[in-house]
This record gives sequence, C-alpha cells and structure tokens, in this order.
Amino acid sequence: MTHKEKWLAFAPAGLLTIGLGTCLVQWAADKKRRRESTAEWVSAGTAALLVVNAGISLFGRGVVEKVKHDLRHQIPEPDYGNIGRL
Repeated sequence: MTHKEKWLAFAPAGLLTIGLGTCLVQWAADKKRRRESTAEWVSAGTAALLVVNAGISLFGRGVVEKVKHDLRHQIPEPDYGNIGRL
C-alpha cells in the first residue's frame, strides 16, 4: 500500500472508532447512572476507553502516513543562493 492509501484508510477508520468509543463511554456512564453493579459499568467504561484510545492511535497513524505522503511528493524549492553573484 502507498502512503496515500494508508492515510485514506487509517484516518477515517480512526474517526469512526473514536466516535464509537465516545458512544460507548456514554453507555457506560448510563449504566452507572442506573445504579447497575460496579463491575458492569467499570468494565464497560474500560472497554469504551480502550476503543477511544484505539481510535486515536488509528487516526494518529493516518496523520503519520499523510506526512510521509506529503514529504515524498514535495516539490523542491529552487536554490536562489547564487542569484546576484558575479
């Protein structure tokens, strides 16, 4: 896979995973609000935070691939160091 393909795969996957994780955090908070057992809402919250962090990692990988893509396809700037020298 090219850096661009990886970027286009990882970044949206990361955003979707972050969204899922935030929904799961709300679900775990609702379990606590409904006074379900501590083991249930703590385990749900832990799983939710794992999903959020996985999403952040995926999105971060997408950013890295975007930077690699940009660096590889960067147009070099011309060297103006000798202009005006005789």
